Amino acid sequence: MNLFILRHASAGTSRPNPLIDKKRPLDKEGKRHCLQLATILNAQKTQFDLVISSPLKRSLQTAQLVATETGYEAQIVKSEALSPTATSNDFQKLLQSIVGKENILLVGHNPNLGIFLAGLLVPAGTPAAPRIRLRKGSIAHVTFTRGPAMLQNLIDPRVVRAAYATSTKSSRRKVSKK
Repeated sequence: MNLFILRHASAGTSRPNPLIDKKRPLDKEGKRHCLQLATILNAQKTQFDLVISSPLKRSLQTAQLVATETGYEAQIVKSEALSPTATSNDFQKLLQSIVGKENILLVGHNPNLGIFLAGLLVPAGTPAAPRIRLRKGSIAHVTFTRGPAMLQNLIDPRVVRAAYATSTKSSRRKVSKK
């Protein structure tokens, strides 16, 4: 199983009221990042069999933009196991429920995603679990069967911006005529 663990893209400043914060949408930069990330995933020929998102608006928007741009046409599944209040047990139950799928995109929040990712990579009972920093818009690709998962790559949003910028530049030299 290939898990693609994506932290939602930029959604501006968090709101002190949790009820209002749940409805916080992506900002302009976040939407642009989702489209750029989808371009990178398309270049890698990544297709998703299943997309699961936290029910919060910013995660759903991130999932919808990336999924649509990569050709995913099925319904996006909402799961509390990816919400900011989810526990590692909730995440493990989610993983058990999706056995049999090959490429799965999971979209959620920090600090949960970093903790869940570390839990996949390190065997249970290890005294010092790694700390993984997922910036807004970061995506981790993990292969997961039995035992500890293997991290294939971790793409930071700064890398996505740089890769997108270099891929869209013209290869022709600029020549001015005066």
